[in-house]
Amino acid sequence: MQIRGVLRSWAGRSAVRSCLLLLFIHVSAPVEARSQHGRRTQSLRAQQQQQQQQPLAHRERVEGAESFPLDFTAVEGNMDNFVVQIKNLAQSLYPCSAQKLDQDMKLHFLKNVTVTCNDGSAAGYYIKESKGSKRWLLFLQGGWYCFNRQTCDSRYETMRRLMSSTTWPQTRTGTGILSPQPEENPHWWNANMVFIPYCSSDVWSGATPKTDHSDYAFMGSLIIKEVVNELLTKGLDNAKVLLLAGSSAGGTGVLLNVDHVAEQLESQGQRGVRVRGLADSGWFLDNRQYKPTDCLDTISCAPTEAIKRGIRYWGGLVPESCRQAHVGEEWKCFFGYKVFPTLKSPVFVVQWLFDEAQLTVDNIHLTGQPVNEGQWRYIQNLAQELRSTLRDVPAMFSPACLSHVLITRTYWMDIQVKGTSLPRALHCWDRSLQDNNHTNGSNRNHEKHKTPPVRGCPLHLIDSCPWPHCNPTCPTIRDQLTGQEMSAIQFLKHMGFDVQKMAQQHGMDPKKLLGMLNNGS
Repeated sequence: MQIRGVLRSWAGRSAVRSCLLLLFIHVSAPVEARSQHGRRTQSLRAQQQQQQQQPLAHRERVEGAESFPLDFTAVEGNMDNFVVQIKNLAQSLYPCSAQKLDQDMKLHFLKNVTVTCNDGSAAGYYIKESKGSKRWLLFLQGGWYCFNRQTCDSRYETMRRLMSSTTWPQTRTGTGILSPQPEENPHWWNANMVFIPYCSSDVWSGATPKTDHSDYAFMGSLIIKEVVNELLTKGLDNAKVLLLAGSSAGGTGVLLNVDHVAEQLESQGQRGVRVRGLADSGWFLDNRQYKPTDCLDTISCAPTEAIKRGIRYWGGLVPESCRQAHVGEEWKCFFGYKVFPTLKSPVFVVQWLFDEAQLTVDNIHLTGQPVNEGQWRYIQNLAQELRSTLRDVPAMFSPACLSHVLITRTYWMDIQVKGTSLPRALHCWDRSLQDNNHTNGSNRNHEKHKTPPVRGCPLHLIDSCPWPHCNPTCPTIRDQLTGQEMSAIQFLKHMGFDVQKMAQQHGMDPKKLLGMLNNGS
């Protein structure tokens, strides 16, 4: 016992020495560095004197700036090195911390037990709080849907984790935009992170409890509402920004609920919280399938027919402004290009031009046999149709890749459109909304419709090349049989891509087109 006590005492003194040493190193920096710092300090004092002479409104804008996200404009040329230095500094200061930094999100079940998953088990959320941050990110998980007793029974047998909370783990590790690591998530890593598991199978729209006459509850919309209510007791009431994000069905859920969340906070007196949306891979089209089929299951059923049946089965809710625009056809509000023009809150849209889920429900399957000419033409027309629906979306990121879901992928920083990554585009959007808010106040209509881009900070990013994976930064494709990586040209040839015919269609020399494909451009 005495030895352990000595060891604990020695360890404590060692940690103190480490902290004192770091402090000493900082204080005793090279004279030249301190001299430069002195010159910067004099410059800063001059700026402060100049600010004191400026109007009060301008000073309030400067002094009231948010701590996060950091403005990395000055170091963008060497961002990687800057992030590494910040991480090394944080790690070197780690012994000075009294508690171990816990970066996983922890499970909390809702206190309101009447709001449940499909099977009546408790709904809930995972949270990692970030003390001092006034930015909150609420993420809605995706995972398709079911639209009648038959498809829901089948889903319960094969995907029970998306209908019940009985097997949820106690913690979750965030990735992509949910990551607490600045090198993976440079602008949102310090936010309060909330992951809301999808267990309602209703595209986050339902408000129907389980009863003696119904086998399942559909309460997606109410789950979001209850989570927000509980978060108000955990610091959300002091927030500046709430970003409601989601992928796939969760992305559609963002479009259906972002205005509901804003109205909920306003009705409870929380007018200082600026609510925004980030919809990833949830901008689906109500187009005609390549090969129409009977509506027997979720995958083969046409999107329009599945949603028409589902909204009745779920008791689904849609934004009031969209409902009024489509009376008797409320199902249209589940499709991005129909609901987006009716929204008051600003929303950033992330959508692959060749979305795998969209192609699946359109009965285009790109594995196995090469596609025929009719399928190839359908795929290209689909991308053109998607581009046209995104034309009036002011803030968006749409790469010409064959994939599904992006913002929670570990490689989300690697994908670029016209030289700009998604994290960079989101940061530009955030800056434009901050500038707009200072100009127009907190009016949500102003935030959405008047978001001029910051110079050198693009917001409307969409690829113009016409075929899948023509963007060289697209994620890696693997052959499903061999597991080997495929280049862009290998993938396109696997799909039945005819270089001669495509070159002729675009008025290009076949050799030039082949060279572009080999370079992934």
